[in-house]
Amino acid sequence: MQSSIFVGGGGSDYAQKQNLLLKYGNRHGLIAGATGTGKTVTLQILAEGFSDAGVPVILSDVKGDVSGMAIAGSPAHKLHAPFSERAAKIGFDAFRYDAFPVVFWDLFGEQGHPIRTTVAEMGPLLLSRLMGLSDAQEGVLNIAFRVSDEEGLPLLDLKDLQALLTWVGQNAADLSLRYGNVGTSSVGAIQRALLVLENQGGAHFFGEPALALEDLMRVTPEGRGHVNILAADRLIHSPRLYATFLLWLLSELFETLPEVGDVERPKLVFFFDEAHLLFDDAPKALVDKVEQVARLIRSKGVGVYFITQNPDDVPEDILGQLGNRFQHALRAFTARDQKALSRAAETYRPNPRFDTVDAIRDVGVGEAVTSMLEDKGVPGVVERTLIRPPATQLGPCDAASRRAIISTSPVAGKYETAIDRESAHEILAARAEAAAKEAEDAEAAAVEAETEAAREFKAARRYSGGASSGRARRMSEPESLSGALASVVLKELKGTTGRRIVRGILGGLFKGR
Repeated sequence: MQSSIFVGGGGSDYAQKQNLLLKYGNRHGLIAGATGTGKTVTLQILAEGFSDAGVPVILSDVKGDVSGMAIAGSPAHKLHAPFSERAAKIGFDAFRYDAFPVVFWDLFGEQGHPIRTTVAEMGPLLLSRLMGLSDAQEGVLNIAFRVSDEEGLPLLDLKDLQALLTWVGQNAADLSLRYGNVGTSSVGAIQRALLVLENQGGAHFFGEPALALEDLMRVTPEGRGHVNILAADRLIHSPRLYATFLLWLLSELFETLPEVGDVERPKLVFFFDEAHLLFDDAPKALVDKVEQVARLIRSKGVGVYFITQNPDDVPEDILGQLGNRFQHALRAFTARDQKALSRAAETYRPNPRFDTVDAIRDVGVGEAVTSMLEDKGVPGVVERTLIRPPATQLGPCDAASRRAIISTSPVAGKYETAIDRESAHEILAARAEAAAKEAEDAEAAAVEAETEAAREFKAARRYSGGASSGRARRMSEPESLSGALASVVLKELKGTTGRRIVRGILGGLFKGR
């Protein structure tokens, strides 16, 4: 049974075989070096070695060239021409050209199977990092997640979170009494950040069917681990989304996988390319989270390998946990570069045959300064190593080959069609519709009651209990002022006083004649 991965030849004549022991493959690692010094080849041969040993691999393909692992290499390929000579130089008698079992993934669903997760699974900490929220805004987001749990409002996609935040803003006063200040300005800021995230393509990532981790840990019937390649050439243009997605994936593995302790070989190996994006401007809470995951996930049989240009890109507490090192050339053109070079050299166990600083500066393309864990987990002496050639194609595979591999993948058809089941957006919309209908019914009932009251008043039902005659209605109607005066005058004229007045007037008239 395979117990190690042949990395290359070391020593002054490159005859000393340099191997990575599989039982320490979950002690993590670092692949560092300037652009164009051979990091991708080192990544490729390690992924091949783990796959051959039955270990599934997850890696991100930032430049698109790692997709060539699905195609066997060829001596006719211009990049492979020197490899047969290199294989002979390091005594690599088992060198062969071969293709590996690759599964392509893509957050956008264009160059591989779609990858999705739910908003609830991502959680408020990573979402806050993804959207660059302030502490106050992160607090409001935590309240929204708490409300989601208490109110039975599942958060599956971005429209669920947007609907819930709208509800939180509308009920800010009540929520502030229960959980602390919920500022509508913070709610608005989160909504704007969600819009930016959606414009960057984040909407493709959130939803269902969510990724099942067991689909990343498949082994072929022949016993080779699948190489899961994430197409990241487009994703890398949204660096925060890229870094947060890979950190989420790492956290999910940490939360889900059982403890296995020391194992003969890892259960899974995770390669994190452009690792500096994970730590750039990251809050301390997030860096602490990464450190915790890196420290504890190895007990679950998972190895994590960070790939970056400079070891300084990785925080010191995390760098100290990376037992297997592959340092390609660092170019020290400035004072800052020289300091970084010296710090990188200090992390290796020295070799009396050469100066480590000089070796890191002078190694050529395809060479690396390596140090891997030996028996009992002791770091090996640093060695200049000529990296062995890969069995797979260097450079990207063509679009037709990619499509054929996707169509015959073991997960073909499982994730392609999105599912939109009832969740917070639909539930809150139904509640709002029910409340609007209730208000409409109440208003209609009030209008009807007012109309009926007016009808009863006109019919005098409040007083007599039935309809009155027209004469009674006329008698009940109040008289006008002129009508009342006319009645009084008429009554007076009919009486004694009236007759006296008439007589007086008539008598005066006759006297005048």
